[in-house]
Amino acid sequence: MGILDQKKIIVMGVANRRSIAWGCAQEMAKQGAEIIYTYQNERMKKSVSRLVNDDDYLIECDVSSDDSISTAFQKIKSDFGKVDGIVHAIAFAKKEELNGSILSTTRAGYALAQDVSAYSLLAVAKCAHDLDLLNDPASIVTLTYFGSERAIPGYNVMGVAKAALEANVRYLARDMGEYGVRVNAISAGAMKTLAVTGIGGHSNLLKISKERTVDNQSVTLEEIGDACAFLMSNLSTGVVGDIIYVDKGVHLI
Repeated sequence: MGILDQKKIIVMGVANRRSIAWGCAQEMAKQGAEIIYTYQNERMKKSVSRLVNDDDYLIECDVSSDDSISTAFQKIKSDFGKVDGIVHAIAFAKKEELNGSILSTTRAGYALAQDVSAYSLLAVAKCAHDLDLLNDPASIVTLTYFGSERAIPGYNVMGVAKAALEANVRYLARDMGEYGVRVNAISAGAMKTLAVTGIGGHSNLLKISKERTVDNQSVTLEEIGDACAFLMSNLSTGVVGDIIYVDKGVHLI
C-alpha cells in the first residue's frame, strides 16, 4: 500500500528523464498514483513518449492558451474522471533574458516569462476549479527555485517570475482552501536539468550549490519526487501555502 493509492494526478512539464517533473511522477507512481501527463506540442510529445508508453495518458496542453488548458482538462475529466492533484512544473524565459544584466530585460521578454512561469499556475487552477476537476481533498504543487529570493547570476527575469509564482501560491492557497484544495511549492535545489542548462555559467552554479549543501551531495530527483509525493498525499492536509525547500540546506547559507 502506497500513500497515493487510488489517486489520479496530472503532471505538467515533463521534458525528458532528467526533468524534475519526471522525478516527481516516478516517485508518485511508486506510491500508487495513476499519472496523467500533459505536453505542450507535438515536438514535446515525442520526448515524453519515450518515457510513457501509453498514449492515452498523454494530453496536449499549452499553458499559454486558456482554450488549450480547458480542452485538455475537459478531456482528462471525460477520460479519467475527477483527479486528486496537479503538479505544475512549467517555466520559460528567453535565453537572452537570463544572461547579463537585468537592465537588458525587454518588456516582451518580461511578459513572456511571467505568463508562462507564473500566471499559468493561476490559469491552471482556475480552469480546474471551473470544470470541477479536483476532488476534495486535492493538492496543487508547483516548482520554484531559490533565485526568487536571491539575485542568482544568470537567473534574472526568471527569478522575478518565480517570486511572482510563490506569491500566487499563497493567494491560491487562501482562496482554494474552502474547496478542499491545498496549494504549495517545492523550492528544488540546483540540478542538471534542461532548464538549468539555459542559465549562463550553469556549471559553476551547480558546483557552488553542491558545495553549500550540508553533506556536500547534490539533491536527487528521487528526493524532490518524494517531497512531491508527500504533498500530494493525505499526510500533508495541514500543509497549506508553503514553500518547501528540498535543496540539502543550500538556502540556509
